[in-house]
Amino acid sequence: MLRERNHYDRMRVTLKGVAAMSEHADAAVTYGSYLKLDELLSLQQPRSTGPEHDELLFIVIHQVYELWFKQLLHELDRVKALLEQDETSRAQHTLKRILTILKVMVAQLDILETMTPLEFLSFRERLEAASGFQSDQFRQIEFLLGVKSEQVVRRFPDGSRGRIALERRYTETTLWDGFLRYLTREGYAVTDVQQTLVSLYKGDAKNAELCERLVDLDEGIQEWRYRHVKMVERTIGARAGTGGSAGAAYLRETVGRPLFPDLWAIRSQL
Repeated sequence: MLRERNHYDRMRVTLKGVAAMSEHADAAVTYGSYLKLDELLSLQQPRSTGPEHDELLFIVIHQVYELWFKQLLHELDRVKALLEQDETSRAQHTLKRILTILKVMVAQLDILETMTPLEFLSFRERLEAASGFQSDQFRQIEFLLGVKSEQVVRRFPDGSRGRIALERRYTETTLWDGFLRYLTREGYAVTDVQQTLVSLYKGDAKNAELCERLVDLDEGIQEWRYRHVKMVERTIGARAGTGGSAGAAYLRETVGRPLFPDLWAIRSQL
């Protein structure tokens, strides 16, 4: 009798577990629950009275940018890992995906430019100290691509998510570091990087193609920077940016700076 009762109790516990798992599975497969749509659609909260019509667009565009920044970091980390594994073709494939994302990011500026200066000024004061200057994810992208700064790290509060992430990125190797280590494993001496690259371009089609994908990445980032500064100039002119930045004047300083200068310098030697 006791044995039958124990068997019954075990079956009841098992059935409860199966029911709970089934309930969780049913919830997970719905479109809304998988994408967390209730939470996502509640995150756009304009601060202007009314609110001003164009503030929603401003919020959505910048939230979408942060999502793309998250994906870019995910893909750039993937390229680094694939190079460490000597998976050249897969690294190139991922670099092509990154370039496509960058093109989408540039195209989103076209949408933002449909907002006139007066429409932006109608809610700009509500931003107070908030500024794209404070995007830690974009700074992480810069760090990963070799543009590192202790000053940038110090702009974020101690213990904050952004500060912790930037401190980690600051100490980690860059994508270019990973690429040079990859070339070393391919049998190249990289003491003179530019001479190595010239030899590679002239006799190693596989790795020359990889170099060209890095040039694409560099050009894509520069294109986004250029379009971004022109959008800011078009919207606020020479005004100072929110959050204490110099606005377009600061952004203009970043335009035209190559991420991988050696890959550009060798063009005249080929």
